Amino acid sequence: MSEALRFELLGPQRAWYADRQIDLGPAKQRAVLAVLLLAVGRPVPSGQIVEAVWPDEAPVNGPNVVQKHVAGLRRVLEPDRSPRTPARVLTLTDAGYLLQVPPEAVDAVRFERGVRRARSAQVAGRTEEALAEVSTALELWQGEPFTGFAGPYFDAARHRLVELRAVALETRVDLELADGRHGELVGRLVELVAEFPVRERLRHQLMLALHRSGRQAEALAAYRDYAGLLRDEYGIEPGEPLQDLHRRILRADPDLLAQAPRRPAGPGERWAGGPEPFPAPAETPARPLPTGPAESPLPPTAPPQPAAPAQPTVSAQLTVPVQFTVSAQPGGPFPPPPPGESPTGVPPWVSPPVAPLIGPVPPSRRPSGVPGWLSVVATVGGALVALLSFGMLTWLVVLLYGVWRRGWGSVAAAVCYLTVAVTFAVVVGGSETEEVSGTEGAVILIWLTTWVAGVPHVVLLNGRLLAWLRGLWRGRPYADRNRLRREYARYLLYQYPSARDDLRIGRPDLPRAYDDGGLVDVNSVPDQVIAGLPGLTRSQAQHVVVDRRMRGPYTSMEELAARCLLPAAATDALRELLIFLPPAPTPAPTSPSGPPESSALPGRNAG
Repeated sequence: MSEALRFELLGPQRAWYADRQIDLGPAKQRAVLAVLLLAVGRPVPSGQIVEAVWPDEAPVNGPNVVQKHVAGLRRVLEPDRSPRTPARVLTLTDAGYLLQVPPEAVDAVRFERGVRRARSAQVAGRTEEALAEVSTALELWQGEPFTGFAGPYFDAARHRLVELRAVALETRVDLELADGRHGELVGRLVELVAEFPVRERLRHQLMLALHRSGRQAEALAAYRDYAGLLRDEYGIEPGEPLQDLHRRILRADPDLLAQAPRRPAGPGERWAGGPEPFPAPAETPARPLPTGPAESPLPPTAPPQPAAPAQPTVSAQLTVPVQFTVSAQPGGPFPPPPPGESPTGVPPWVSPPVAPLIGPVPPSRRPSGVPGWLSVVATVGGALVALLSFGMLTWLVVLLYGVWRRGWGSVAAAVCYLTVAVTFAVVVGGSETEEVSGTEGAVILIWLTTWVAGVPHVVLLNGRLLAWLRGLWRGRPYADRNRLRREYARYLLYQYPSARDDLRIGRPDLPRAYDDGGLVDVNSVPDQVIAGLPGLTRSQAQHVVVDRRMRGPYTSMEELAARCLLPAAATDALRELLIFLPPAPTPAPTSPSGPPESSALPGRNAG
C-alpha cells in the first residue's frame, strides 16, 4: 500500500491514496505526520517529535500522546489493516517511529531532487534539460509549507524550502536569459524582486533583462533603488558583481547585449550557468599561510595559475563562502544530500543559508497562536484572582486553562483546589465555636498552603514563561541569542560579501562593533584563537594550526575533520561556530620609495 500513498507538503498539507484524498485528522496529528515526512526513510524518536510539535509546552506524558496520534495515523494510512496485524506503513523501531514510504512519494523530496538535477544539468551545459527539470520542480510548489505549524523545527524546514524555491526561480531565470527571453522576463522579475527584495542575484537578472530589452535608464534606476535600500536598511553597498554590471551598463558595454555562451561555470563564479556570469576571480593554488616577514606573498598582479580539474581550489574572491550545515544535522528536518553534493548542485561550501531569524516575521509567515500581550494579561489576571480571592477561586482559573488546552492534569489540579475550597468553607465556615479544633487547624493549614502555592501555579501555566524559566536554568537564552546572531551573520555574508571586511565577521581577534554571535573564520584567525576553540584539546588545536599552514585553507567542516582526524565530539562543538572563508589576498610588500623591491631590482635573482 505504501507505493500508492502520496504526500504534499509544498502548500496545504494533503495525502492521497491512489486518487482518493485522505483525511489526516486534527492539527497535532498532522504535525506529527509532517515531522515523519521530513525525515522520510529515517526513524524519529518520540522525544524529537514532542519537541517539534509542542515547542512551547510539552505535554506531561509526551510519548503517550505521540503514540495516540501515531495510532490515528495508522488508521487513516492503512484503513484495511486489522487491529491485530502489524503496521507496514508506520512502524516502531528501536530508534523511533519510521514512515516506510518511498522518498519520491513526498513532493518536497521530489522538489529538492529536481532542483539538484537541474543545477547539475546546467553546470554540464544541458540547458534544455535543466530548464525542463527546474520547471517541473517549480510546478510542485503550491504555497508556503507548514502554515499553522509553529516552532523552531518547522521554521527551519519552512525557511529551507523557501530558500530552495528562490534558488530554483533564479536558476530558471538564468536559463531563460541564456535562451534570449529577456523581453518576457521583465514583468516576472519585477514580481520576484518584490517577493525577495534583498536577493542580489534577482536584482542582477532584472538589470540585465532591462538592459537587453533596450531599457537602460530603467536598469540604472533599478540599481539605484537597490543601493538605496541597502544603505538605508543595512548601511552597506551592493556586492562587487552588481557594481560591475552597473558600471558596464553606464559605459554601454556591447558584450552585455550578446547572448552569453552556454558553458559550465567555473569554480570561482558565484552563480553557475547564468546568462551573464560574474567575472571569475583568478584562482591560486592552496599554499601555506605566511608565518613571518621572511615569506614574500605573491603580488596581486601575478598571472593566475591553472587549477587542477579534479580538485577545485579555494578562490581568493569567492563571493559565497558560507558553510551552513543546519539541515545536515542528524535528526534535522531534511536528510543530508549525497556526499560531495549540495541540495542545489553547487559546491558544498557555497550552500545558501537559511533566511535570518532575527527581527519581525513577515505577516504572511507569522506563526499562529495566542498573542504575547493577551498571554501576559491572562496570566496577570489569573494570578490576581487567585491572590485576592484567598485561593477560593484558584480552581476556576486552573479549570479554564485545562479545558482550553485540553490538559487533564490541570483539570485534576482544579478539582483538588475546589475540594480544598469547599472543605474549608464547610468546616471552618460552619464552626459555631471560637476554639479551633485539630480538624479545623489541619483544614486551615491545607487552605493556606493551596492559597500560597496556587498563585505561582497560575503564573506558571503560561507556557512561554515556563519555557523561558527552563531555558534560564539551563543557560539557553544567551546561547539562543548567540545562535540567532550567528545565523544572521552567515546570511549577511551570503547576501553581501563586502560585510566580511566591513563588519569583520569571524574575526574575534580584531576590534569591531558588530556582534556575530562568536563566529570564527578558521582560515584567517591567528593561532591563539584556534587554541581557544571549544571542544579541542591542546594537541588537536596544534594539529589544526600546523595543517592549516602546511596544506592551505579549509572549505568545510568535513574537510577539517578529515584532515585533522577530529572526533565527532569535537566537530559537533565546532560546527555552530566555524565559518570557512577563503583567505583574503595579501598585498605585495612595497619599499618606502614606492615600487616593490622585486620591481626596483629586476635582475637581483637573475642567473
